This record gives sequence, C-alpha cells and structure tokens, in this order.
Amino acid sequence: MTNASTSKRPSSESVSGATKSTINPDEAAHFGALAADWWDPNGSSAMLHRLNPVRLGYIRDAIDRHFGVDTSVLKPLAGKRALDVGCGAGLVCEPLARMGATVTGLDAAPENIAAAKAHAEPQRLDIDYRNVGIEKFGESGFDLVTSLEVIEHVDDTDSFVAGLANALADDGLMILSTPNRTAMSKLMLVNLAEMTGRIPKGTHHHDQFFTPEELEKLLAKAGLKVTDTTGLSYSPSHGFSLSDNLSLNYLMTVVRG
Repeated sequence: MTNASTSKRPSSESVSGATKSTINPDEAAHFGALAADWWDPNGSSAMLHRLNPVRLGYIRDAIDRHFGVDTSVLKPLAGKRALDVGCGAGLVCEPLARMGATVTGLDAAPENIAAAKAHAEPQRLDIDYRNVGIEKFGESGFDLVTSLEVIEHVDDTDSFVAGLANALADDGLMILSTPNRTAMSKLMLVNLAEMTGRIPKGTHHHDQFFTPEELEKLLAKAGLKVTDTTGLSYSPSHGFSLSDNLSLNYLMTVVRG
C-alpha cells in the first residue's frame, strides 16, 4: 500500500489553493430525505436494489481479474481496504465488507450515514461511515475505490475525480458507474422513471450526465486510465443486465495511468 506522502497524486485544490467543495447541497438534501427507506426493496430506492446485484457482479469480476483472485474465493478482498464514495445507506459497503475488505463509506447526507450505521450495527459489520466530501477526506492507499451513480450529482467534478484519484493506491482498482447523456437515458431515467414513480422526482438531471468519452477525459486529467467500459441495460421482463449497449448507463474499470 502506498502512502500519499511518498507518491505523486493529482491535486484537488484550485489555483488559489482553496479546496473546492464537491457537495451539492440540494442533491445532498434530496437523497438525505430518502434515507429512512433506503433499505426497503420496494421503497424509493427500489431501482437501486434491482440494479445492485448486476453492479456487484461486475465489481467482483473486476476484483478477481485485477488482484488475480480465484472466482471460488468467498472473501476476495481479505486484507484489503475499500472506499465507497457516495455510499448512501450502504448498499455497496456492506457487500464489500462481506468480501473481507476493511470498508470506509463517505456520503454528503448525514441522514444517509445515520441510516447506514443503523443497518450495519445489528449485523456486526464494522464499516467506517463518514459524512464528508471526498475532497476533504485526505486518506489514501485504498486498494478498491468505488463510486456508483454519484458523479452526476456532485459539484466541481474535477475536484471530485481528483479526490478519488488521491484515495486510490498506486496498484489499486477503481469502479465507477453513471448514466450516459443520450436521448434514451433522458426518456428512461428522467421522463418515464419519474413519471411512473420508479424513481423519486428530481433524482436525475439529464444535463449533468456524462458520455463515456467525457468521463474518460476527466479521469485522464487526474492520471487515471479506463481499462473497461460495459453498458447497463434494462428491460421490463429481465430487469438490469450487463450489455454492450452504453446508451442508458455504464460501468467503468479504472486504474492509474
């Protein structure tokens, strides 16, 4: 594991030296208001519950490839540190902990952190949850950094990505996911999803979505390299699945360049 003081990492500071906040207060308040039923598979986060197994499958495959772990190993992250940025109430943190990782979860909404702690405690999952933006986090050397469906909700995406890069170990693995900015995503994730109540109104803002090309350029500025981009597709009959079609949503595997 590499200590930040001995490695060159991109800065998350502006030219003036003042750290820019990545937290959008309106977005934090929106998701904080949903914290109470975050773990209800039929509640306001129902779509995330349906999406989560597919995301976790992708993450597990990436872990096995990157760290050379056999697919039969139950705790592929044993002895490793994992950081989930924009963790909500812990839908990704808890599975990472069960994979053996020492897990830290960051979220902009204090209500989400409270819900995450309350859910983890009775299961005796020792997860370090913190209500802090990645730009102020300051820790580094994480073997795995994840941030799923988050970058489209933050302010100052340059500082956000720099913060992710700062946290990643030199030989670490990063997994990101986000909606693509296409006509399909506007129809499915904004218009239809909110109209039918599948996603709470105001959750998505189409103009804040990133195309894969835009996100790859943003990551490159922070010294990061994309090694895989895989689409996430949805059908009413089969739900979410991994796909070559990137028009709705996509996952990225990222390492240091």
